[in-house]
Amino acid sequence: MNTDTLPWKTRAGCYFTPEPAATSALLEELDLAYRALCAILYNFAPTSGHPGGSISSGRIAQVLVLRTMDYDVSNPARHDADLLCYAAGHKALGLYALWALRNELLRIAWTPALPPVEQQLRLEDLLGFRRNPVQRSELFENLRVKHLDGHPTPATPFVPLATGASGVGLGAAIGLALGARDYYGKNAPRIHVIEGEGGLTPGRVSEVLASASRAGLDNLVLHVDWNQSSIDSDKVCAENGEPGDYVAWDPCELLYFHGWNVLWVPQGMDFPSIAGAQNSALALDNGQPTAIIYRTIKGWRYGVEGKASHGSGHPFCSEGYFRTLEEFERRFKVALPRPERSLEETAVEKAYYETLLGFRLGLENLPELASLAVDRLRSASQRLARKSLSPRPDAPLLGRMAGLLDPLNPPRKLRYVPGRNVALRHALGDALGWLNSATGGALIGSAADLLDSTSLSLMNDSFPKGFYHARQNPGSRVLASGGICEDGMGAIMSGLSSYGRHIGVSSSYSAFIAALQHIPARLHAIGQLARQAGSREPFKTWIMINAHAGPMTGEDGATHADPQALQLLQDNFPEGSLITLTPWEPLEIWPLLAAGLAAQPAVLCPFVTRPAEPVPDRQALGLPGPEASANGVYAVRRSTSPATLVLQGSAVAHVFFRELLPRLDALGRPLNVFYVSSAELFDRLPDGEKERIFPSYLRKNALGITDFTWPTLLRWLNEDIRPERCLHPFRDHAYRGSGRWDKVLEEGGLGPSCQWEAIEAWIRRIRPGTSSLPGAYLPASWRDSPT
Repeated sequence: MNTDTLPWKTRAGCYFTPEPAATSALLEELDLAYRALCAILYNFAPTSGHPGGSISSGRIAQVLVLRTMDYDVSNPARHDADLLCYAAGHKALGLYALWALRNELLRIAWTPALPPVEQQLRLEDLLGFRRNPVQRSELFENLRVKHLDGHPTPATPFVPLATGASGVGLGAAIGLALGARDYYGKNAPRIHVIEGEGGLTPGRVSEVLASASRAGLDNLVLHVDWNQSSIDSDKVCAENGEPGDYVAWDPCELLYFHGWNVLWVPQGMDFPSIAGAQNSALALDNGQPTAIIYRTIKGWRYGVEGKASHGSGHPFCSEGYFRTLEEFERRFKVALPRPERSLEETAVEKAYYETLLGFRLGLENLPELASLAVDRLRSASQRLARKSLSPRPDAPLLGRMAGLLDPLNPPRKLRYVPGRNVALRHALGDALGWLNSATGGALIGSAADLLDSTSLSLMNDSFPKGFYHARQNPGSRVLASGGICEDGMGAIMSGLSSYGRHIGVSSSYSAFIAALQHIPARLHAIGQLARQAGSREPFKTWIMINAHAGPMTGEDGATHADPQALQLLQDNFPEGSLITLTPWEPLEIWPLLAAGLAAQPAVLCPFVTRPAEPVPDRQALGLPGPEASANGVYAVRRSTSPATLVLQGSAVAHVFFRELLPRLDALGRPLNVFYVSSAELFDRLPDGEKERIFPSYLRKNALGITDFTWPTLLRWLNEDIRPERCLHPFRDHAYRGSGRWDKVLEEGGLGPSCQWEAIEAWIRRIRPGTSSLPGAYLPASWRDSPT
C-alpha cells in the first residue's frame, strides 16, 4: 500500500522553544518551602489530595504570581487585574499551599499590604483543607479557620471559578478571557490557566480550544503541566515516537493544530526556562491565544513520582513524609514536629497546627525570601497601576439591565397582536435582542450551529453580522463555539458570566443542552454560591436556552423531541441558583424573562418551542394578562369545586386553551385551572402570596397535564396520586414517534380528546354525577376508583 505524509497546513499560531531568562536563586528556596508545605498538607489530609501534580505545576505558578502577572495582592476583587485559573482543580492542594505561602511572606515583610482577614488565605487556614464545615473544634473556632474545598471555588480569594470537572475549568477560563477582552479591548487583563495534559483529553476541551482560537483571544495564556502521568497511566500522551495510552497526540500538536501559539519548554522544572517562556508569551502580538507546554515530573523530589503521586502520597507521619521535610529543615534552620502515627483526631489537629507554626518559624529564619516576594508583589501592583486600564469606549453596560426589567411593560416589539403567528423561540430572540441593544451589547451568545434555528441570531440584530473575533469583528455578539458543541459552549458562557461584565447565553435543542450543559451549570452554581457566601453579591447569571423543547419538535422524532430535559434542571439545584421558565405563548416571554433576570439566579433556563403558532387573545379567552406568568403560577379559572387541573408546557396548553377551555366554559364544568410558568419563580413568592394564588388544599384534588415528565408535576399534586393518573408523554412507558406535534400529542395520549376525557373523568371522580361521559370512556385505572 502506498502511503503519503499528511502535510500540516499553515496554522494561525506560531511554535518555538523560548530562550531562558535570568531568575533569582531565591526562587529555589521558595519552591523548597512550597514543596514542604504541599507535603505537610497531604500528610494531614491524607484521604485524598494530589501532591504530585501540585508539585509539578508549582514552579509554573510561582513564576506567574511573583514575576509575570499584573495584579494587586491587597485587593483580590480588583477587576482590571490579571487572573490565574486552576482549570486543573485537583491541584487545589498546590493552590492553597502557594496562596498561604504568599500570604505568610507578606505577613513577615509587608503587613500593610495584607487584605482584610476574610480576603486572605492564611497559613492557619490550611487546617481546613478538605474539612467539612460541621467538623468544628476549639482550635478551629479560636483561629477562625476557613474550610477549603477539595477543588477550588471562589470562596477562596483570587479564585474566579469553581473548577474540577475535567475540561470545564478550561472552557470557563476561556469565558473569563472573552469577558475581559471584550470589555477592556486590546490591553485587556490576561487570563492565565493551569491545566495538565490529562485535562486536555476530554472532548469538550477540543471544542473550547477551537472557540478560543477562532475568537482571537490574545489575552489568554494556557500553562500545560505535561507530567505524562494520570491516575492510571504514566504515558498519557504520545512521546518519543510512541503513542500514549490515552491519545495519539502530544499537547504541542493538539494546541498547534487548533491555531494556538505554542511555546515548548522541555525543561519544565527549570526556573530560567519557565520565566523565559512566560516572558515570550507576553511579548507575542499575533492575535492568537498562547499555550506554554512545560515537560515536568509529577511528584518531583517528593519521594513518590508519576501516577503513584496523583491522588496519593506518603502514608501519615511515615518516614517517607519526614524525609520530604529534611531539606527544608536544613535550609530554613528549623526542626518540624515528628508526630506519632497513632494519634487521635484532636491530637492530629494539634500536631498539624504545631507543624504549621514550625514552618512559619522557618520562613522567618530566611527573611531575604520574604523580601524577594515583597519586591515582586510590589512590582506586580505597580505594573497594574501604570496600565491604568479603563473599559473600551463602547464597552457594554450591564448595569443598565436592572432598570429595563419591568414585567408589566414589555418593549413595543414584543407586544404581539392576537392572531399573529409567532414562535416562542422568536419571541425570546426579540427580547434578548432588545436587551442587548439597550445595554450596548452586554449579552454574548453561542448556539450549536443553530443561531437562526433557535432564533438566537436575533440577539445580534443591532450588531455587526458574523461571529465575534477580538480584532476582526469585535462588535459581534455571537461566538463560534467550535461548531455543534453544547458541552464546551456551556463552560465558556458560564465563565463569561462569571467575569461580571456580560451575560453569557447558550442555545440548542433542550434534548441536548440540558444534559450536556448540566455539569458546567452545576459548577457555575457552586461557584456563584461560594462567591456569594463571602461577598453577599448577587449571582452572575448565565442564560441556557432550552430551545425546540418537547413534543412540538415532533417531526425530528424522539431523539430530539425530548420531554425529559426539564426534569434535569427543575428542583435539581439549590434554591435560587437555577430558575426554569416554561411559557406557553409568546406574550409570556417578556414578563418571565424580566422576572427571571431580576431574580439574578446563577443559571436561567427558558424552555421555548419551535413552531410559530397564533398568539392567543387572552382577553377573549378570559385569561389574566401575560404579566401574571411572572408569578410562576397563575389561575386560569377558579371554582367552588375542589376539582383542579394543573397545566405545564406549551403543547398541552395550546390544545387546552384553544379547544377545551371554551367547551368547559360552555358546559359550566366546575374546575379550577392553573398554568405553571416557572416553578422557581413561584417559590420566590411569600408564603401568603403562594397560598393566595394556588391554595395548597387544591393539590389534594389536582390532575396534571404536562409536556414534560411526571416528576416535574409532583410538587403541584397530592403525593398519593400515582403517575398513571396524570397525563404526561411517558404515560404508556414509551418514547413518541415522529410527525406533526398535534399527532405526537395524540400518540402520547395528550391530544384534545384524551385531555377532554381525562378532565371529565377527573371532575366525575371528585364530584360524582357531574360528568357526561359514560364510564367506558374513563381511563382504565380510574374506573370504579373511590372518590
